[in-house]
Amino acid sequence: MASVPNEPADESDRIFELQEEIDQLKEAVVSHAVVDQAIGMVVALGRVTPDEGWEILKDVSQHTNIKLRNVADLILVWGRSGVIPPEIRVELEEALDRSGPRQIPGAPPE
Repeated sequence: MASVPNEPADESDRIFELQEEIDQLKEAVVSHAVVDQAIGMVVALGRVTPDEGWEILKDVSQHTNIKLRNVADLILVWGRSGVIPPEIRVELEEALDRSGPRQIPGAPPE
Protein backbone atom coordinates (compact mmCIF):
# COMPACT_ATOMS: atom_id res chain seq x y z
CA MET A 1 0.00 0.00 0.00
CA ALA A 2 1.43 3.40 -0.99
CA SER A 3 1.78 6.09 1.67
CA VAL A 4 -0.36 9.21 1.45
CA PRO A 5 1.63 12.41 0.81
CA ASN A 6 1.92 14.78 3.82
CA GLU A 7 0.67 12.07 6.19
CA PRO A 8 2.41 12.15 9.62
CA ALA A 9 4.95 9.35 10.08
CA ASP A 10 3.27 8.14 13.27
CA GLU A 11 0.69 9.05 15.87
CA SER A 12 3.10 11.13 17.97
CA ASP A 13 3.64 13.47 15.00
CA ARG A 14 -0.11 13.80 14.60
CA ILE A 15 -0.56 14.52 18.33
CA PHE A 16 2.11 17.22 18.11
CA GLU A 17 0.40 18.80 15.09
CA LEU A 18 -2.97 18.78 16.85
CA GLN A 19 -1.48 20.36 19.98
CA GLU A 20 0.03 23.15 17.86
CA GLU A 21 -3.34 23.71 16.22
CA ILE A 22 -5.07 23.85 19.61
CA ASP A 23 -2.52 26.40 20.85
CA GLN A 24 -3.09 28.55 17.76
CA LEU A 25 -6.86 28.39 18.22
CA LYS A 26 -6.56 29.37 21.89
CA GLU A 27 -4.43 32.37 20.93
CA ALA A 28 -6.96 33.36 18.27
CA VAL A 29 -9.80 33.26 20.80
CA VAL A 30 -7.88 35.46 23.24
CA SER A 31 -6.86 37.85 20.47
CA HIS A 32 -10.44 38.10 19.22
CA ALA A 33 -11.68 38.92 22.74
CA VAL A 34 -9.08 41.67 23.16
CA VAL A 35 -9.98 43.22 19.80
CA ASP A 36 -13.71 43.04 20.59
CA GLN A 37 -13.17 44.78 23.94
CA ALA A 38 -11.10 47.52 22.31
CA ILE A 39 -13.82 48.02 19.68
CA GLY A 40 -16.27 48.39 22.56
CA MET A 41 -14.15 51.13 24.08
CA VAL A 42 -13.92 52.95 20.75
CA VAL A 43 -17.69 52.62 20.31
CA ALA A 44 -18.38 54.05 23.76
CA LEU A 45 -15.81 56.83 23.67
CA GLY A 46 -16.26 57.82 20.05
CA ARG A 47 -20.02 57.33 19.91
CA VAL A 48 -19.67 55.27 16.74
CA THR A 49 -21.20 52.02 15.56
CA PRO A 50 -19.38 48.73 16.14
CA ASP A 51 -18.53 48.57 12.42
CA GLU A 52 -17.08 52.08 12.59
CA GLY A 53 -15.18 51.10 15.76
CA TRP A 54 -13.62 48.19 13.87
CA GLU A 55 -12.63 50.48 10.98
CA ILE A 56 -11.16 53.03 13.39
CA LEU A 57 -9.13 50.34 15.14
CA LYS A 58 -7.84 49.11 11.75
CA ASP A 59 -6.97 52.68 10.74
CA VAL A 60 -4.97 53.22 13.92
CA SER A 61 -3.15 49.95 13.34
CA GLN A 62 -2.34 50.78 9.72
CA HIS A 63 -1.27 54.39 10.37
CA THR A 64 0.99 53.45 13.30
CA ASN A 65 2.29 50.24 11.69
CA ILE A 66 1.44 48.34 14.88
CA LYS A 67 -0.40 45.02 14.74
CA LEU A 68 -4.11 45.40 15.35
CA ARG A 69 -4.08 43.08 18.35
CA ASN A 70 -1.29 45.15 19.93
CA VAL A 71 -3.19 48.39 19.31
CA ALA A 72 -6.22 46.77 20.95
CA ASP A 73 -4.07 45.79 23.95
CA LEU A 74 -2.79 49.36 24.28
CA ILE A 75 -6.33 50.74 24.18
CA LEU A 76 -7.41 48.32 26.92
CA VAL A 77 -4.42 49.30 29.06
CA TRP A 78 -5.40 52.94 28.51
CA GLY A 79 -8.92 52.14 29.75
CA ARG A 80 -7.51 50.65 32.97
CA SER A 81 -4.60 53.00 33.62
CA GLY A 82 -5.28 56.19 31.70
CA VAL A 83 -1.90 55.80 29.97
CA ILE A 84 -1.62 55.46 26.20
CA PRO A 85 1.40 55.92 23.92
CA PRO A 86 1.23 59.35 22.28
CA GLU A 87 1.32 57.98 18.72
CA ILE A 88 -1.70 55.77 19.45
CA ARG A 89 -3.60 58.63 21.11
CA VAL A 90 -2.94 61.01 18.22
CA GLU A 91 -3.88 58.45 15.58
CA LEU A 92 -7.00 57.40 17.51
CA GLU A 93 -8.14 61.03 17.74
CA GLU A 94 -7.49 61.56 14.04
CA ALA A 95 -9.33 58.35 13.09
CA LEU A 96 -12.30 59.41 15.22
CA ASP A 97 -12.24 62.87 13.63
CA ARG A 98 -12.26 61.29 10.17
CA SER A 99 -15.34 59.28 11.13
CA GLY A 100 -17.24 62.54 11.67
CA PRO A 101 -18.82 64.29 14.63
CA ARG A 102 -21.16 62.22 16.77
CA GLN A 103 -24.15 63.15 18.85
CA ILE A 104 -24.91 61.45 22.15
CA PRO A 105 -28.39 59.90 21.82
CA GLY A 106 -30.96 62.07 23.62
CA ALA A 107 -28.58 65.01 24.08
CA PRO A 108 -29.63 68.43 22.84
CA PRO A 109 -28.01 69.50 19.55
CA GLU A 110 -24.79 71.46 19.92
